[in-house]
Amino acid sequence: MESLPCNPILKFKPDTLDVIRKSFNLDQRELNEAIDRFEEWLNKQEHFVKKDFSRDYIERTIIQGKGSVEKAKSQMDKLCTLKTLLPKFFKNCDIKTEFKDISQIAWLIPLPKMTEDYCRVYIVKINSKEFTSAHFMEYYRFNIVLYEYLKATDYVKGFIVIHDWRDLNCLDLVTKMNVIELQQFMTILMEGYKATIHGIHIITESKVIDLFTSTLKQILSPKMAARVHVYTNIESLYNIVEKDILPVEYGGKEVSVEELNKKWMEIISTEEHTAYMKEMNGACTDESRRSKLDFNNEYIGMPGTFRTLTVD
Repeated sequence: MESLPCNPILKFKPDTLDVIRKSFNLDQRELNEAIDRFEEWLNKQEHFVKKDFSRDYIERTIIQGKGSVEKAKSQMDKLCTLKTLLPKFFKNCDIKTEFKDISQIAWLIPLPKMTEDYCRVYIVKINSKEFTSAHFMEYYRFNIVLYEYLKATDYVKGFIVIHDWRDLNCLDLVTKMNVIELQQFMTILMEGYKATIHGIHIITESKVIDLFTSTLKQILSPKMAARVHVYTNIESLYNIVEKDILPVEYGGKEVSVEELNKKWMEIISTEEHTAYMKEMNGACTDESRRSKLDFNNEYIGMPGTFRTLTVD
């Protein structure tokens, strides 16, 4: 990749490619060699249904693996395998119609501008006190559509996730939440898409939030669990990200979250992205072509063999 293509909403710093590559000790020559090695490996994976991933896609996968080809291989295998193991998260659909309701209840907004340290802020604003059981799977699938877009187009060191739950009934959320589905979704996000999350910041005054975070932390690794924080006001965010890149409702200079939500819905519901989602949802595995020993060694502890969680 010589340069980052122009994007209708995502903005990049002029030196993004150089800075992020150097942070993982890669230059253009080394990266091209790494992509070549990855493509060689890819063509040997008999259980992969799809093998014709673009070099730009592979480069981003290597970057998400922090410059390691081996980590990138593992991530690619896990994402393709999870699409086979958990197909309910990867259904083909008409994005504009199927996510019409959830896109009004939950605004999922990657912000246009990067942070000073080349991260992307991802705001989740819940606009309703009522979050029904049916909404959860829609919410997870909606996130996956966005992450698939970001995996193909973004180029960042990681994500800072802000959950604005000031309008949400947290007790209602916890009582209706299916913990196993939450765990499966987080596995897809963290292991499949390999989203490097630098922090999860929840804004709420609810006293019930500890019940949710204690459950979430059981799902996450200890390192990631330590990055979950709760605040009672917006002002606390200014210690996390630069104020100016936030939407106007959060005291920043970016356009409103409502306007950004409309823009994102336009982007991910285009015919082009809908066709791309269909193609990528089909990038799964044919497990009859992989040895059971390899599968068991790699995926013991993945969906279907999760450890037991407790909700106090």
